[in-house]
Amino acid sequence: MPRPVTPALAADTIIELIDYPGRPIVLIERANPPYGWAIPGGFVDVGERVEYAAIREAQEEVGLDVQLIALLGIYSDPNRDHRGHTVTACYVAEATGTPIAADDAKNCQLFKLDELPEPLAFDHAEVLAHYKLFRENGQVAPLPDKLDNR
Repeated sequence: MPRPVTPALAADTIIELIDYPGRPIVLIERANPPYGWAIPGGFVDVGERVEYAAIREAQEEVGLDVQLIALLGIYSDPNRDHRGHTVTACYVAEATGTPIAADDAKNCQLFKLDELPEPLAFDHAEVLAHYKLFRENGQVAPLPDKLDNR
């Protein structure tokens, strides 16, 4: 039986800098389409655990060694990435230090949750709204309001 064709798998990491007042998060400005500000992340390599991909991508894109603290949620809307169906596991992590844009990040900056930049790439506005709830009450991403049980 042939292997099924499946979506691409990615890992994203919302990085809280715990050595800065208010624990700002790190966002990257994408150097490649789709342009905009994004949560650091990228594709999982074959043979790699998703958690390790999240840690690796944080190191590659912003030069930070992160400690994963929670899985915020899995985001799988087939329309979340115009390049093709991509599913991402989004983690919350802590780090210290100064981020430096590298790899496919044109720029990186620290942001407070009430001062997020625009435009945000992909579905990252929704992801960051879920992250705000996580910061407020520890609630991970809610399931979508409408599931048609397909």
